[in-house]
Amino acid sequence: MTPVRDMGMEGAMSYRMTEVGIRYAVALLAVMAAWLVSPAVAATGEWSSHETLKARLVSSLDTVDDREIIPMGLHLMLANGWKTYWRSPGDAGAPPRVDWSASENVTGVEWHWPAPHRFTLFGLETFGYDHEVVFPLDVRVERPGEPMALRGRADVLVCSTICIPVSLEIALNLPAGPAAVDAESANLVAHFEARVPDDGARSGLRIKAASIEMGKPGALRVRIASSKSLVEPDVLVEGSDWTFGKPELSFAPDGYEATARLPIASGPDTVNMSGKEFLVTVIDGPRVAEARVKVSASAVGGSPLGDVAPVLLVALLGGLVLNLMPCVLPVLSLKLLSVIDRRDAERRRVRLGFLATAAGVLTSMLLLAGALVVLKLAGSTVGWGVQFQQPLFLVAMAAVLVAFSASLAGGFDIPLPSRLATVLGRTGGTGHAGDFAAGVFATLLATPCSAPFVGTAVGFALARGPVEILTIFAALGVGLASPYLLVAAFPRMVSLMPRPGRWMVTLRGMLAVALLGTAAWLLTVLAVQASWPAAFVVAAALSVLGTALVLQGRLGVPAMLGLMAVSLSAAMVSPAMLGKPSETTGTATAWAPFDQAEIGLLIAQGKTVFVDVTADWCITCQANKSLVIDRSEVADALTAPGVVPMRADWTRPDPRISDYLARYNRYGIPFNAVYGPGAPSGIVLPELLSTESVLEAIERARGATTPNSQDIKDDREVSASGEEPQAR
Repeated sequence: MTPVRDMGMEGAMSYRMTEVGIRYAVALLAVMAAWLVSPAVAATGEWSSHETLKARLVSSLDTVDDREIIPMGLHLMLANGWKTYWRSPGDAGAPPRVDWSASENVTGVEWHWPAPHRFTLFGLETFGYDHEVVFPLDVRVERPGEPMALRGRADVLVCSTICIPVSLEIALNLPAGPAAVDAESANLVAHFEARVPDDGARSGLRIKAASIEMGKPGALRVRIASSKSLVEPDVLVEGSDWTFGKPELSFAPDGYEATARLPIASGPDTVNMSGKEFLVTVIDGPRVAEARVKVSASAVGGSPLGDVAPVLLVALLGGLVLNLMPCVLPVLSLKLLSVIDRRDAERRRVRLGFLATAAGVLTSMLLLAGALVVLKLAGSTVGWGVQFQQPLFLVAMAAVLVAFSASLAGGFDIPLPSRLATVLGRTGGTGHAGDFAAGVFATLLATPCSAPFVGTAVGFALARGPVEILTIFAALGVGLASPYLLVAAFPRMVSLMPRPGRWMVTLRGMLAVALLGTAAWLLTVLAVQASWPAAFVVAAALSVLGTALVLQGRLGVPAMLGLMAVSLSAAMVSPAMLGKPSETTGTATAWAPFDQAEIGLLIAQGKTVFVDVTADWCITCQANKSLVIDRSEVADALTAPGVVPMRADWTRPDPRISDYLARYNRYGIPFNAVYGPGAPSGIVLPELLSTESVLEAIERARGATTPNSQDIKDDREVSASGEEPQAR
């Protein structure tokens, strides 16, 4: 190297500048190399993008210190014209969800929801966000002071004229070290955190009370107050059983208080709302508050009992119509035969016999009502005909029918001390215990049938208190017993019946076959609940029972009782031992499994949903299926593009279906409803379907859809959970 002193002044300066430049370059390279090999210190994650939105994670701190909770946020930017949804989306939609299972050094993530906007479109009331939103997150660290990695898969439903479920991967790594605030990220999170509802201390908003407004469908009144004049408040109510429309506001003269009237869009009867607790959110500009409010028992708009009287008439008509249903045919047939046998009996005996049958109907109906009251007060599922979901009940009913049939075929009489034959309803005896038992049996066989008016009356009753349940079920009993009461009032009607003769032998055989047919139907229901092998074993055991009863004169009482005991024991234990639910047979319509949460998502996609709540033990359901639903015109409509047929099978107990029925104040089946952009709250169809009513409801529900709503690509037609839909 040439010494500096041997250079000129200019050369020396040039040398020193070159040396400094080299040292600076080396230092710069060292800094860059250290930056490249060291962990990235950043308070924002990379954007994950879709054509409709992009998402990233942001953190108020750029490192992890010894804190157990790190304030972070999920930042969404939506394209123009697109929106996503709040925790309670309203009439349609689904909230964003994130799977954080891939995170490291994280034990939990608490999600906060900024106040949403209300969107009204095609008659739908939805709540959500457009343009931009940050969901504040409290991330709990497992090992404070160590590096943390928050990673997740965000499933976000975004909607415009169509709805698209989007799945994006998001991540943010924070290294260990003394924490420093990232001002930009902290301000962004704080801006949206200020929109998270408080308890009223900061916002000055207060929810004072909530009360019921009776009516059809009724409304919820919410009183709110403010520390300063209210400008343009909105009230959102979240509850498990009811949905509400847009509030109608009335203000106090000073503007510091207001009452919001929210009409009920769907749910049980308003009287059932008393004592329920709702989460109420009040939004007034930038101020937001929420509180849990219990609905007051005091009601606006009249007494909750004022509308019971019209339902009593409906219940009377429903009970009368039940006599025409095939469920009650066996008992009516037996009673018809007893009328023929007693044609020449004195008027008093005829009257007492029919009064005893009517008393059996009323007594059993009141006992059924009492049992439902007890179950409801205990918090259990209640409904019309739910006992047909129990295999042992089906076996017992089939055994009684076989006994009736054997009695008609062989005219047997069982000389037991307990007079078992009389309790089972001997048709040829002279006592009135059998008449009473016939009324009880008529009520039991009527319960799987939801005839016109019956569903309305039962649904109204079970949504009310014990007094209303007992009163309305008594009216149903009077309606069901009305033919017997009519004959009791005018016993001379018996003289209109034909005289006994050889034709009665033929009639007995026909009635015996009819009873066996009813028993066979019960066994097909048992096959669905348990298995076909169990049903076959029960059928064989009941065949032995019937044979023993018919041949009891030849076998003798001890042998007959032994065969009865063995056959009944085999029949009762078979469902438990051989129970394995059989698969449902296929139909021309590809039915999607019932999922109440999926209905809103499908509506948001512009689709029409037809819900069929049915059961194998429901005769009216089977009639609707064969006469309407499976017919070509309706089947074609249900398989058309944009229509999703959804079937809820209530053959076996299912609390999801029970809760769904209760939302519509129904506790019996059949139940059918159609949903769509034109009817987001659903169009409830009558119990007895017709082709015209189904097709008209589908068109009405589909009426508000737009042409673009059917243009969703196949690869985008997935649910919010990422699973392919099972019906299109």
